[in-house]
Amino acid sequence: MTIEERGNEVVEEFELFDDWMEKYEHIIELGKDLPLIEEQYKTEENLIKGCQSKVWAWAEYQDGKINFTGDSEAIITKGIIALLIRVLNNSSPQDIVKADFEFIHQIGLQDHLSPTRANGLVGMIKRLKELALQNCE
Repeated sequence: MTIEERGNEVVEEFELFDDWMEKYEHIIELGKDLPLIEEQYKTEENLIKGCQSKVWAWAEYQDGKINFTGDSEAIITKGIIALLIRVLNNSSPQDIVKADFEFIHQIGLQDHLSPTRANGLVGMIKRLKELALQNCE
């Protein structure tokens, strides 16, 4: 499945909810399925800059694909990083770097975050792309 196809899956999922309270609850639930980063990778270097809460991300490159793990101290940001990781995982570094993240705009996520959380979202995307770029062949 491509990044775009997984993004479309997310859009379809979010269309099932009537309001943003339900969507927030879904984002929080997604955080519970986040592939958790190992404690040894919860370092300053792996901390995502620009987030209000502490958010970490780590990438492993294997067989031409990237798989991310992450964590956050806050339940909403944990859900957001989980959502991004779900869409990006098991993709090539090149596909991650050129991903447009259109699904975020389609579900209206940025419009329903505080300015600091919206900045954090941008920081998460930037960091995940940087990690993928480091693994480009």
